[in-house]
Amino acid sequence: MDKYKRLLSNTLIFAIGTFSSKVLVFLLVPFYTNLLTEGELGTADLIVQTANLIIPMVSIGMSNAIIRYGLDKYMDKRDVFTGAITAILSGYAIFLVLLPFLSRIPIIGGHTLLIYLYVLTSCLRSLCSQFVRARQLIRLYAFDGVMSTAMVILFNVLFLMFFRMGITGYVLATIVSDLCSSLFLFTIAGLHRYIRFRDCDWSVLKSMIRYAAPLIPTTTCWWITNVSDRYMVTYFLDAGANGLLTIAYKVPTIITLLSGIFTDAWQMSAFTEDGPGRTRFFSNVFNAYQALIFSAASGLILFSKLITSILVLGSSNPFYESWQYIPFLLLATCFSCFVTFLGSIYMVEKKSMATLATTALGAAINVLLNLLLIPRFGINGGTFATFFSYLIVFIVRMVDTHRIIPMHWNLPKLLANLLLLLGQTWVLLCLDSGWILWEVILCILVLALNFRQILINLQRFLTKRAG
Repeated sequence: MDKYKRLLSNTLIFAIGTFSSKVLVFLLVPFYTNLLTEGELGTADLIVQTANLIIPMVSIGMSNAIIRYGLDKYMDKRDVFTGAITAILSGYAIFLVLLPFLSRIPIIGGHTLLIYLYVLTSCLRSLCSQFVRARQLIRLYAFDGVMSTAMVILFNVLFLMFFRMGITGYVLATIVSDLCSSLFLFTIAGLHRYIRFRDCDWSVLKSMIRYAAPLIPTTTCWWITNVSDRYMVTYFLDAGANGLLTIAYKVPTIITLLSGIFTDAWQMSAFTEDGPGRTRFFSNVFNAYQALIFSAASGLILFSKLITSILVLGSSNPFYESWQYIPFLLLATCFSCFVTFLGSIYMVEKKSMATLATTALGAAINVLLNLLLIPRFGINGGTFATFFSYLIVFIVRMVDTHRIIPMHWNLPKLLANLLLLLGQTWVLLCLDSGWILWEVILCILVLALNFRQILINLQRFLTKRAG
């Protein structure tokens, strides 16, 4: 199959599972804002984010290694799966020893058991789902995405609406869903056939750990860039302010959704593409990708007030003011997507240290700016810090990856898109009247700037022309 058609086919399959599942979760926002206070939602979010920080350390980064080594046709998949499950269980055993220390941390100390259960079930689900994806069982992977989301909704309704479990119910819904998903994938995909401790080639696990080890601090640095503002907003302001920030993050999730669908498919194409046309292939795909991402972000900035009003069921809801934190988060998400795209180049070449170095740079910038800007500018000081740190990492990776794959960049168009979105952000945040007209004009300019690129690449994907 032509490489563009294969990428489009995989993207559509991932879209069926991911889009439907993420949209369903997105629709839970009004449910949360009516059953939880700003403080409760902010605290629940910190519990989940703390668990997400711990997961890559407990799993020893196996979620990254499974997909990379599982797609390698020269690797025995039994060695990959057995090695990964051994690493995860060993990491979790060590994590159990740290229970007394974790329970003493303020804010989350009273929810330690929830964090332990969340980490365990998330690691197991990631192990099973990533291995299913590495086996290229794309339809099963997509179906599991829909099914697990349906279970999240079901258990949220059960725990929050009927049992009134508050913060505990919010977190427990995901825990139970992840457990059910793990059991489903393990059974349906017959993953027991890939466990062989007696005859396992343990050198594969050693190789996976060498690859994944630098990605553990990398993931930690990404977590710092994405989440440190939530902790600092809670520290400098309060949990209620973090609750507003949590709702504001829901709108950029739409961009993350579009990007995630594409990234799942793109990584499979990037790993298998190794011919003379690779540079042109990567360049064409990125040009179409950035055109779609910028266009989507522009539209979301235009409608951010309306979307927020719908999500929180009216402008009188205390959560409604979260709209003003959306624009910079959308800009941050755009460049986060581009950074991830360039990270696939490092992943293909197994350059984990380059991934770590660039990510650590972004995390350091983010923390410094958070400390300087949040006390002075409040929540939007943190959102700007996130945007700026991603922008710097993108520029650094754009320069560094050029020596690996000399992609053809359209820098004037990139800069024009950035300036137009910054203009939309200024209009939305600073103009009390007449802002709608300017927002519409700027959005039309963004769409006009990117329409031709989207059309050209759509034609390329839909024909057999290899590019």
